[in-house]
Amino acid sequence: MELNLAVFNNFPILETERIILREIRVSDAKQILEMRSNNRVNQFIPRKPLEILEDAEALAQRTSDAFKNQLAIGWAGQRKGGTEIIGTCGFNSIDFANLRAEIGGELATDHWGKMLAFEAVDAIVDFGLNSLNLQTIEAKASPLNRGAIAILEKLGFVKEAHFKNRVYFNGVFSDMAVYTRHKS
Repeated sequence: MELNLAVFNNFPILETERIILREIRVSDAKQILEMRSNNRVNQFIPRKPLEILEDAEALAQRTSDAFKNQLAIGWAGQRKGGTEIIGTCGFNSIDFANLRAEIGGELATDHWGKMLAFEAVDAIVDFGLNSLNLQTIEAKASPLNRGAIAILEKLGFVKEAHFKNRVYFNGVFSDMAVYTRHKS
């Protein structure tokens, strides 16, 4: 078995009932900055908030370069008929030898509670298992992030690990849970 590298020939655009998932562009930097500087979006993610537009532009460029170098796939989600992105999600890293990838993402707070994250993650997981030919998709989440965990469990992810004091960020140790979904 091996991954389907043909998916890297052209960026894979995914479409759901309400969302289009397309490549992340440097022109998305303003919306990325808004999400990544929002304390509510970042509350369960051990990362420093973005502070300036240039940092968001650099992040968008790194995401684009990672796809070109076949290291990761990052999608920007847009409501159909909309022009601005509402979130980002994708495979942050791909382990080619073991047919595994780690999924992660964020959603602008204006769109919480509308099942849009579920819709996007469902499409990306389906793509990963059936088009990219992954055997396993892994998600790392704070055990306190009930929203993310509910999405993962609804999509068939199973908790495989719970690490105590796994992450040290801003002077505090936090637990981390690992959820996985395997190809049937």
